[in-house]
Amino acid sequence: MTLNCIIVDDNSTQRLATLRLINNHPSLSLIGKFTTAVEAKKFLLTNHVDLIIMEINLSVSDGFEILDSYIDNPDLTCPYVIVTSEDTSHAFKAFEYNVIDYLEKPATKKRFNEAISKTVLDAKMKENFQDYDGDHIFVKSNLKKRKIYINEIKWIEALGDYVKLITNNKSFVILSTMKAFENELPKGLFLRIHKSYIVNLKKVERYDSKHVEIEKIKLPLSRTRKTQLSQALDVIVN
Repeated sequence: MTLNCIIVDDNSTQRLATLRLINNHPSLSLIGKFTTAVEAKKFLLTNHVDLIIMEINLSVSDGFEILDSYIDNPDLTCPYVIVTSEDTSHAFKAFEYNVIDYLEKPATKKRFNEAISKTVLDAKMKENFQDYDGDHIFVKSNLKKRKIYINEIKWIEALGDYVKLITNNKSFVILSTMKAFENELPKGLFLRIHKSYIVNLKKVERYDSKHVEIEKIKLPLSRTRKTQLSQALDVIVN
C-alpha cells in the first residue's frame, strides 16, 4: 500500500529533513510541499491526499487551521495527519483532533517509520475491515462475520488495538482502530465525541460540557467537540 502525502512546514531545513524521510520510505509518495495552511487547504480541495505531515507552529497561522476546515465541513473526509513540532505543548490538543501521531522535532528515522507503520496499518484495516450496505454493516468479531444494523448501534469505544461496539442487545470486540471504524460509519449519524468514543447521535439523550448521556451511561465529551455535537444534534432533531 502506498499513501499519497503532503508536507506543510515553513522551515526549509526541517522540510528538507522530512522530505528525505519520505523519499526513503517505500509506503509514501510525496505529491505536494507547502509553507502555509492556506496553500495546503487549496490543494486538499482538489487532490486525493492520504496523509498530511505538518508542522503545527506555522509563522502565518497554525496547522490547526487545516484540521478546523474538516470540522467545519463534515462532508469532507480528513486524511491521516502526523503533526511535527519542536514544542510538545500542543500534543494533547492535537490528539483531540484525532491526529494519528505527534513527532517531536528533529524526528529520528526510527520514530518517523513507527508513525508511518501505524498509519499504513490503520489504512489497511479501513480497506479490509467492513462493508456498509445502507441500513447495516458487516464486522468481524471472534472470527465470525456479523451483520449489525446501524440503528441498533449505541456507541463505539476504543480498546487498544480493538474497538468495542455497543448495540441495543450485545457488544462486540473488533480488531480495528477508531479512525478506521469512524470512516466507515454513515456521515451525519455518528460523531466522535472523544478520542475514545463515537456515538450514535440518535441515541443521545442529553449532554453537558463534559459528558454525553445514552441510556443513563455517561460518556466523556472533549471540549473541542461540544460545538460540533450541538450542531450535529440540531440537524438530527430537525
